Amino acid sequence: MSEATDRPVDDDAWAKACAEDLEAEKARRRSQYGPPPGSAAEELRKLVDAVADKVSSLQSPLFGAAAQGTVQQIIKQAKSVVEPVIERNPGVFDHIAAAGNELLAAYRSAVEGQERHWTHGAGNPAGTEEKAGDPTDPRDEGPAAGEHIDLD
Repeated sequence: MSEATDRPVDDDAWAKACAEDLEAEKARRRSQYGPPPGSAAEELRKLVDAVADKVSSLQSPLFGAAAQGTVQQIIKQAKSVVEPVIERNPGVFDHIAAAGNELLAAYRSAVEGQERHWTHGAGNPAGTEEKAGDPTDPRDEGPAAGEHIDLD
């Protein structure tokens, strides 16, 4: 028998090597870019905490001691309302974030399309040349011709 057949074969060697490479890449990215953002629910929780900390740290001479106490009470009430919602529905916030991204992409597409439409004839501001239409564009039906419609 040869030496190669005496060693046990690891069937999961490829999967293990891929997992090790993936972990090494994740570690490299964490060191380069910092920790990845959490879920939308975690990010909302961080936002609420940051806003609460900022509001509670505001020390203004316009606010008296009673006003500061009221602000602290409002912050506690807001957190007590938001926390259970986040805990019960963490996936909802991920869906809302994804929907927001889709709406933003649709808006960008509409704006870019409109900008192309506005700038399509930008080289001819005086209108001295006839603008050639795109024969493959179904919206470009050529000059409007009057058509008689009999209503009787």
